[in-house]
Amino acid sequence: MEENEELNDESLENQDESQDSLVKVTGMYKDWFLDYASYVILERAVPAIEDGFKPVQRRIMHSLKELDDGRYNKVANVVGHTMQYHPHGDASIADAMVQLGQKDLLIDTQGNWGNILTGDGAAAPRYIEARLSKFALEVVYSPKITEWQLSYDGRKKEPVNLPVKFPLLLAQGAEGIAVGLSTKILPHNFNELIDASIKHLKGKRFTIYPDFPTAGIIDVTNYNDGMRGGKIRVRAKISTLDKNTLVINEIPYGTNTSSLIDSILKANDKGKIKIKKIEDNTAAEVEILVHLPNGISPDKTIDALYAFTACESSISPLGCVIEDNKPLFIGVKEMLERSTDNTVELLKAELQIQLDELEEQWHFSSLERIFIENRIYREIEEEETWEGVIEAIDKGLKPHISHLKRDVTKDDIVRLTEIRIKRISKFDLDKAQQLIESLEDRIAQAKYHLEHLVDFAIDYFKELKKKYGVGRERKSEIKIFDDIEATKVVIRNTKLYVNRDEGFIGTSLKRDEYVTDCSDIDDIIVFTGKGEMMVTKVDSKVFIGKNIIHVAVFKKKDKRTTYNMIYKSMKGGPSYVKRFNVTSMTRDKIYQLAGDKASSEVLYFSANPNGEAEVVTVMLRQSGSIKKLKWDLDFSDVLIKGRSSKGNLVTKYPVKRIELKEKGVSTLKPRKIWFDDVVSRLNVDGRGELLGEFKGDDLLLVIDQKGIVKTIPPDLLTRFSDDMIVLEKWNPNKPISVVHYVGDKERFYLKRFLIENPNKEEVVIDEDSKSYMELVSTDWRPQLEIEFVKPRGKDPKPNLEVDVEEFIAIKGIKALGNQLTPEKVKNINVLDPLPYEEPEEQETEDIEVVDEEEIESNDNDIETKNDSSDQTSLF
Repeated sequence: MEENEELNDESLENQDESQDSLVKVTGMYKDWFLDYASYVILERAVPAIEDGFKPVQRRIMHSLKELDDGRYNKVANVVGHTMQYHPHGDASIADAMVQLGQKDLLIDTQGNWGNILTGDGAAAPRYIEARLSKFALEVVYSPKITEWQLSYDGRKKEPVNLPVKFPLLLAQGAEGIAVGLSTKILPHNFNELIDASIKHLKGKRFTIYPDFPTAGIIDVTNYNDGMRGGKIRVRAKISTLDKNTLVINEIPYGTNTSSLIDSILKANDKGKIKIKKIEDNTAAEVEILVHLPNGISPDKTIDALYAFTACESSISPLGCVIEDNKPLFIGVKEMLERSTDNTVELLKAELQIQLDELEEQWHFSSLERIFIENRIYREIEEEETWEGVIEAIDKGLKPHISHLKRDVTKDDIVRLTEIRIKRISKFDLDKAQQLIESLEDRIAQAKYHLEHLVDFAIDYFKELKKKYGVGRERKSEIKIFDDIEATKVVIRNTKLYVNRDEGFIGTSLKRDEYVTDCSDIDDIIVFTGKGEMMVTKVDSKVFIGKNIIHVAVFKKKDKRTTYNMIYKSMKGGPSYVKRFNVTSMTRDKIYQLAGDKASSEVLYFSANPNGEAEVVTVMLRQSGSIKKLKWDLDFSDVLIKGRSSKGNLVTKYPVKRIELKEKGVSTLKPRKIWFDDVVSRLNVDGRGELLGEFKGDDLLLVIDQKGIVKTIPPDLLTRFSDDMIVLEKWNPNKPISVVHYVGDKERFYLKRFLIENPNKEEVVIDEDSKSYMELVSTDWRPQLEIEFVKPRGKDPKPNLEVDVEEFIAIKGIKALGNQLTPEKVKNINVLDPLPYEEPEEQETEDIEVVDEEEIESNDNDIETKNDSSDQTSLF
């Protein structure tokens, strides 16, 4: 009993010790994690640079080749076959195969393989079928130059890399997330990759950019060769169907019609855009109709769709591949160069194998001819042993083999003994000689190709483009995008109110004074009676300061809105007048515009969106011996200076009140507007072609190829179509000349007209389906030259010059015009116009805007600064 108790106590002690002992897993964790990370990087997520395949894709392609008999195979069958090489579940293999099939390059598909445009998934693997495409059979496989390895269970052989003779990785693109790194190689255009490969082989420079199967418009300015840190912007292709309908025909890569429509509906719910309804008519091609309410600008809505929905997205590429079992970060240019060089090496290996086989075939054909032609087979009739047979044939061949390119081996002699009697009896010497000669020609050709390997590779790529490049033209249009400011295109989805006495502004003060419609991302500028100014974000309720005198939506960098102010900086002190702009500020900071005294007061204030300068009447209180108690002050006499300037002295006497006498006119120079044809937008920054100087009521003349003529305000948000042929400042007095072909009359007509209804679209050509606009001129006195078709057997009629002013008078815009000629016309050219002096416009005197900027030390706010000692008295 005692011994048992001692044993039990000892076992308990050991158990306690084992429980208390610590086992460190640091080393195991490090090893296991690195093993797992390496496995994910090398075996799952990142493609190899040699063939552009991830392991699962390579095994799918290998299985398809093993199953290939020219007919379609069930995808489920291919997946099952692939599992011999890929030790994972069938679902992952099926998903990878569907992605390969949707790229429409390597796999010829049948059945419902899903739709990348709508986001619909493929049918189950048992319902869909696949086989290798002709392109894949030609480019991906070459068993004789393939390096093989054992599959995971050692039962079969699989390729280490497939001998792909094409930049497949760049054509298909690749995306994967591994442990600690990821890859995102964007797809590129098939034909452009071939052209770039040819340029590389010729030693020329090349540039390649992505091309997406969903098409769309892309800005590749910051593509950065597809490396880390690069970015491309992708937009849907949106056009105006009519004034109340937009149509989306192409979508950004990475989206589908369902997700795109969801993003538009969400933006509408949040009030960023305003739409009536959306129709999705997508089938083989994308067609999404966006219906707009009446009064909503289509151009502004297009910009808002880009700013607030998935109609514009940004994609960051990251070129990461596997080379020698290590991740390698390289750009698409180097990827293409490496792929092209690898293709040359593969073609060289194939040519060398082909040459060796041809030489071997020539060698045996020559031996066979010698063996049969010289009847050497008869010399073995008396031989009784195998060694004797071999020796007899060898002895019989020796006098005839001096021209052979290598020695005759025992294996060659054994092959000769295997020739059937039937073949010997029917042997045709001429045919044998022709075969040898054809082999010699093919050997010479193979040697020539090996000696001129680069030329052979170039021809190989050209043949690929010829056979498979048809229908693979670029889908994504490359453009430079204009930057869209969200605050300029957002729909005003809320209302702003003010409580002037208490000093509050906000969207929830519905019982107080309504100010304006605004959006929830707008900034609001506020002025108080003490001369304080603040800019703040729209919110439900914000305290500014008591006695608010002006509230408005603030526009950044606005140099045209001018504030006119008369103030006194202290009680009983002198009054000053100043004019200023607010072009920049620090949000939620209070700016003192009338001095920092507690008794400062604004006596008169006005905000003028176009720099207007009014006339006011200043009335003084009766005090002492003042003789002049009332006079007019014209703000046009005051220079526009910085908001921190003190201004000009109005009077040192107490002011009773100030009244508006006369509304002002703009004192600013007309605004210069340019058209940038790169982004098809107007701007005031000097980019592109100068259209002219525009005053408040000036309009633009726009004419497009469809014969639509209109005049529009020069709004910087306007989008111009690609078929626009005239864009200029509209002169109401200058006639427009149009040559148009009238379909039902089969003749060219010339018309000359003035626009009768500004801001209205007019079609100035005939409505017949065969009618079209030939040319248009906005010169004052244009001239045309008509070239005639040459009649058969006759000299052509001499060209006819037409003075448009003499040929036709100015008529109505709907008039058909005068027939140019009854003859058949070859060309109509515009000649230099006749001289004409335009009447000079009388220039209005304008006030120069003085901009002097300083950087505030605390908040980096850029302010306009003027000498505060500028106190020239007006009276």
